[in-house]
Amino acid sequence: MKALRYGIVGGGFISAFQLRALAQVRGIEVAGLVSRRPPEQLAAYVREHGLGEGRVFQSIKKMAPHVDVIAIFAPNFARVEMVEEIVDAVKSGAQLKGVVCEKPLARNMAESRRVVRLVEDAKLPHAYFENQLHMKSMQVHRAQLEPIMQSMGAPLLTRSAEEHAGPHNPWFWDPTRQGGGVMSDMGCHCLAVGWHALTPPGKGVRFLEPQSVMADLSLLKWGQPRWRQQLFDKHGVDYARTPAEDFATGMVTYKNPETGQRVKSQFTVSWMYDKQGLRLALDGIGPGYAFELNTLRSPLEIFIGDAAAASVSNAELALEKSQASRGLLAVQTNEADLYGYTDENEDAINAFTQARAPLLDWHYGVEIVRLTMAAYLSAERRSTADLTDPATERELETYVPLIQQGRGGQVL
Repeated sequence: MKALRYGIVGGGFISAFQLRALAQVRGIEVAGLVSRRPPEQLAAYVREHGLGEGRVFQSIKKMAPHVDVIAIFAPNFARVEMVEEIVDAVKSGAQLKGVVCEKPLARNMAESRRVVRLVEDAKLPHAYFENQLHMKSMQVHRAQLEPIMQSMGAPLLTRSAEEHAGPHNPWFWDPTRQGGGVMSDMGCHCLAVGWHALTPPGKGVRFLEPQSVMADLSLLKWGQPRWRQQLFDKHGVDYARTPAEDFATGMVTYKNPETGQRVKSQFTVSWMYDKQGLRLALDGIGPGYAFELNTLRSPLEIFIGDAAAASVSNAELALEKSQASRGLLAVQTNEADLYGYTDENEDAINAFTQARAPLLDWHYGVEIVRLTMAAYLSAERRSTADLTDPATERELETYVPLIQQGRGGQVL
């Protein structure tokens, strides 16, 4: 089979992480790269690891005729403009087999509706990248429990968490560009994985119907003067003027449309997890059974004493967003695979080459944006957002959270 030629848009952290995943996936060639800053380091990685030509282009329009799929790994604030450029390239004759968008699809409902209309008007197949649904631990626990779920019923409660000490790049911290704080950045992961883990086997990812969202958002660590100054010095972001939440928690209620059963998914996300590094956690409870996963549990541990710590140059080689270079360290030998990045790319390849639907498309991405906006609305109103209420549904279509507007001081 001829390799599918990827054109990657974006030169930051997620693009680099995706390249680590692509090194483990057959059938993909990285044929092009586009970024606001020339992605020469990424191009070098592509060539060094035999992933493809890794040619750097000046624009999406110039790259589009030379690739089969365009993968958008660029910042949230640029998504609409980039999709417009992709569609213009298709209208000018570029023969694309599909387009990929990394989570979140957009910053709000208006933007998400806009990008979906654009790709569908251009008849472009689309895949939404939410890696946690593709994690092997997710796939295996569902396969292992399927006979139990068929007999006893699907899970009734899931609890998901994603936490680390804060993003790498300045735009992630800026709520007007990123779309909010940790709820926008990482809450979308937990909303998706919790929803999926509740879903009965054999049913689609949107089978369960969202009924309500209740959320609480806070600015805790990064609102304190010491840490606020550190954030300003390092990233130039001033949380005294435009703060965003660094902690969010809440609950989503879903309904099974066939049985009427209500089920619940609890979520917690933070940018102040000053432990080993990134932690993804999920547990679920069903009638007579349970499951639990935690990505900080590893078969490999390393201890580095004080005398040896000075020789450690990159703590993140052991674990994403690692907070320590000494002591007893948790080490994950293959994070790209552990977190589901390899499997989501394999799903995209199969979807685009076999002309079938991927596990997740942009319509699913719209639903995750809707749940995220409902969480912000709930926190602003200090009340549960009723997703069955037509007035709430209409409001969410044009709603832009105060935090996203740069007015977070009014609610945090």
